[in-house]
Amino acid sequence: MDAKTAAKAVKQGEAASVYLLYGSEKYQMNEFAALLEEQLIPKEERDFAIVRLDLADTSIQSVVEEAETVPFMVPKKLIFVRDTSFFTAAKDNGKVEHRPEALLDYMNNPADYSIIVFMVQQDKLDERKKVVKAVKKGGVALSFAPLGGEELLGWVDKQARQQGCTLADGAADVLVRNAGTNLQSLSAEVEKLCLYAGEGGVIDVDTVNMLVARSTEQNVFALVEDIANLRLDKALAIFYELLKQREEPIKIAALITRQFRIILQVKTLSSQGYTQQQIASQIGLHPYAVKIAGEQARKFETVRLERILNRLAQLDYEMKTGAVDKVLGLELFLLRLGA
Repeated sequence: MDAKTAAKAVKQGEAASVYLLYGSEKYQMNEFAALLEEQLIPKEERDFAIVRLDLADTSIQSVVEEAETVPFMVPKKLIFVRDTSFFTAAKDNGKVEHRPEALLDYMNNPADYSIIVFMVQQDKLDERKKVVKAVKKGGVALSFAPLGGEELLGWVDKQARQQGCTLADGAADVLVRNAGTNLQSLSAEVEKLCLYAGEGGVIDVDTVNMLVARSTEQNVFALVEDIANLRLDKALAIFYELLKQREEPIKIAALITRQFRIILQVKTLSSQGYTQQQIASQIGLHPYAVKIAGEQARKFETVRLERILNRLAQLDYEMKTGAVDKVLGLELFLLRLGA
């Protein structure tokens, strides 16, 4: 079952007794948790009906005990439980002793007046654990993975429509390139853009560039994109703007190195038949960033990428030892790269 199907079931009054939410897409996970709260607990009952616990300082036995305790002054209660290691292979550094059998016993006969929602900020569950198998069998486990490239752009478009405005062609792509892939940040930027455009307004690329500032990382991303497309004047303009913002040249060089290393990794894995999602998982990157890196990779031969990384390693050494002026060294590197 996916989150969309689970949300539909909740709205139809078919909530499960136990939910296990996991993944790195925190924004959507919190959205689903908020949906449970909104659909299952009336606003006036929430002070008594909502319990928030953390397995870092609360044992699983105490969670079960809370679930089995009849709610006070309300017919149903919702128990949100944060976790990082109980359901995963991560090392448990906490001092709390958990007895998994307590949850296993509860799953056989869950209380009809309690709903437990485990929220795990990890991409993978430890499928070997009995508690994982038990919750998957008797409850609902939902994965919240980062959205793929096209999914992310579709999500941004949908957010804009919900705010009463629309994004012109290419605007969603530029917004993600400027603001990054964090859904919380993107949601805030869409709200700002729609307030500027007004009800029924259309947001174009120029408006996005005017209102959405790029972070240092996104600026370097754009700089490499301009180099890949032989737009040396724009690449240098971004570089000089970063210097005006007092960014350290060594840091800029390190970020450029990181981006070219990603491009090489994506190019290598793509040639081996890996999909976008598989590459994202393999190198720990958002699928949208993999998509853009893949587009950039097509403009460079593997041998040239390796030469660029070797030159960046040499430049890093020269900058740190004082063999070359940091700004001049990086400037010359960009000029040679775009030549």
